[in-house]
Amino acid sequence: MTTVPAMTARNIESVAPIRLGINIDHIATLRNARGGRYPDPLRAGRLAVEAGADNITAHLREDRRHIRDEDIARLMAAAIAPLNLEMAVTPEMLAIALEVRPHACCLVPERRLEITTEGGLDVVSQIQTLTPFVAKLRQAGIQVSLFIDPDPEQIDASRKVGADAIELHTGTYCGAAMEGDTPSFRRELSRLVEEARRGAKAGLEVHAGHGLNYDNVTPVVSIPEIVELNIGHYLVGEAIFVGLGKSVARMRAIMDEARAALRHSDTEARVSGT
Repeated sequence: MTTVPAMTARNIESVAPIRLGINIDHIATLRNARGGRYPDPLRAGRLAVEAGADNITAHLREDRRHIRDEDIARLMAAAIAPLNLEMAVTPEMLAIALEVRPHACCLVPERRLEITTEGGLDVVSQIQTLTPFVAKLRQAGIQVSLFIDPDPEQIDASRKVGADAIELHTGTYCGAAMEGDTPSFRRELSRLVEEARRGAKAGLEVHAGHGLNYDNVTPVVSIPEIVELNIGHYLVGEAIFVGLGKSVARMRAIMDEARAALRHSDTEARVSGT
């Protein structure tokens, strides 16, 4: 994989740990292809946590194409890890979130015809809608993140509507990474670096996700302002060959190694005074 651009570690007090959230949507996709109860998303969540995941992400879509209401109920009842409920900005989803009260809600754009989420939420054009929506979730004690493209206007708007966090859409970066160390890859990585810093300076917790895999995750982990990654489809796919536990554990190890290297570089920078 390509090398990571030098981080300005001297500009941050310390490097925070990074959390791993595992998206279990496509365990449910496989179950729904045949009907019945197997494979069980709750069991997948347990295995993921045992292998090093810090939280579980599940997207309850309007059409219930994978995760279903009963999956959310079972995940909440089992309390195996904090639940991050991905959801569209609709009255139905707001009512569900306020009833089940997950640890966090990540607001995402949603279209029936899309295969998966295709881009970030346009917060700029929805400030009047999102401000009361976010407020109701936060009043219920739910942390609110917004899934957005790494764009300065979207970050500023996310702060204005009162979000706790942003999740930077890494899909374009991951697409560029497939071509190797190209100008496009470097440009997309620089966007993530710059907008992660902008988000942190605005007082937002910074997360990232979409399309991350073993080969492209290290540069993202090496952005010190990012404190959580949410990864699903790739790790579920790898689980077919090696098992979910090993799939998640390998990602956890890659992330921990990259974060340790970043922390070491930060320590050296502070000791040397550079």
